[in-house]
Amino acid sequence: MAVTLQRSVEFSMMDMAKVAYYPSIYDLAHRFFESAWEQMCDVSYVTMITERRLGFPVVNITSEFLAPLRYGDTITAHLSITHLGTASLGWDYRFENQEGTVVWTSQQTTVCVNMETMEKQAIPDDLRKGLSEHSQGSE
Repeated sequence: MAVTLQRSVEFSMMDMAKVAYYPSIYDLAHRFFESAWEQMCDVSYVTMITERRLGFPVVNITSEFLAPLRYGDTITAHLSITHLGTASLGWDYRFENQEGTVVWTSQQTTVCVNMETMEKQAIPDDLRKGLSEHSQGSE
């Protein structure tokens, strides 16, 4: 089951062509990524980083830019887990504008790391439970 979140496209994200500058779209995706943890696992990403000392950096990313994101658009993001490995996670992102047009898709792989050593580690069981409930195909 996908997590669904919304944010507006802000003026600071625009480029000279009056569309969202592509690095801003990746920044927006990361904001959705951080917010998704509370819905998926009942833990904030801030708590994971600062208290649990766990991180999930991206190690692989592919994206398609399908339509422009414009100032004032409301973006609905659908995030789901496509792969739940021992230490890695596959993420599927789909952004739609307020008209329901798919504007951006991305597939990303993150790896669970110890923030002190930056070495990969197994995804803890409490997180694994929430993540598995948001895997594609789960109801």
